[in-house]
Amino acid sequence: MADPAFDMSGQTQDLPAAGPQLAAPIERRPSLLTNLQHARWPDQLFRFAMWACAVSVLLILATIVYELVVNSRLSWNAFGLKFFSGQDWDPVQDHYGALPFIYGTLVSSLLALLIAVPLSVGTAIFLTEMCPVWLRGPLAFFTELLAAIPSVIYGLWAIFVLAPILRNYIQPWLAKAFGWTGLFEGPPFGYGMLAAGIILAIMIIPVISSITREVMSVVPSHQREGVLALGATRWEMIRLGVLRNARTGIVGAVILGLGRSLGETMAVTMVIGNRAEIAKSLFAPGYSMASVIANEFSEAPGDLYVSALVEIGLALFFVTIIVNALARLLVWSVTKGQPVRGNV
Repeated sequence: MADPAFDMSGQTQDLPAAGPQLAAPIERRPSLLTNLQHARWPDQLFRFAMWACAVSVLLILATIVYELVVNSRLSWNAFGLKFFSGQDWDPVQDHYGALPFIYGTLVSSLLALLIAVPLSVGTAIFLTEMCPVWLRGPLAFFTELLAAIPSVIYGLWAIFVLAPILRNYIQPWLAKAFGWTGLFEGPPFGYGMLAAGIILAIMIIPVISSITREVMSVVPSHQREGVLALGATRWEMIRLGVLRNARTGIVGAVILGLGRSLGETMAVTMVIGNRAEIAKSLFAPGYSMASVIANEFSEAPGDLYVSALVEIGLALFFVTIIVNALARLLVWSVTKGQPVRGNV
């Protein structure tokens, strides 16, 4: 074996000294834990931002409820629960009851749903299952365009177009054909609960129709093909293969339309008649909760008057909550408590 002090050329090599030597400084690299901590701070920031968004929504809702409760305390102490069952609205005598406004809001909204739901679902079925390709895009665009029209434009159209048509043609015919029911009796003014329900129906048609169309479009094609393969007709395929699978989404669309109609203000104010009374006939004028707040809040002279109007806003808030609770119960009754399937 060759001597380690000599290389292959026969020259000597310098050997390291035998004494102790200082070690070269070791380069310290960041540990894995430090790297993970630096990598996680964007995730932590994102998580905090999402929590802040969720909590802010709850804070806004709590602030709204707090303000409504505090500012309606004077009316609540003066009338109590009788405020919601009273029918007198007399600012001169400081007697206030919200029942006519609750009645007008519910009747006009339900009437709007009775008119709008068949039209909306029919429009969605036509656009999804029957409409030619060249017509589908323009028709869907103009249907959704109805949602972009301001409510005051709807009110003006109702005053100059809808009210004369109701007064001269529709209301006299309804009184003659169905006056025996008590729902269509009285002088045909053109303004009233029927006009408010019709204008609300026109305003919520694009909401219900667009959502129903989107829900029906995601129903898988094999659902349609399977029903047709069993010998069903085209109408049976739409009814059994499409509408049955999309029923939960359609109910959700109806709920959104109802929410729009409950809170609508300007268009309803211009045609409902603005009279605080409860009448069986749909020809009679009425009043809604949103309309009375918009009409009288800026002119309310006394604190009790303002507090009564704020309490009507509180009533509208709770009516909305009750309607949504009933709607959830309806959804549960449709789905039988089962989770929504992926093809709905």
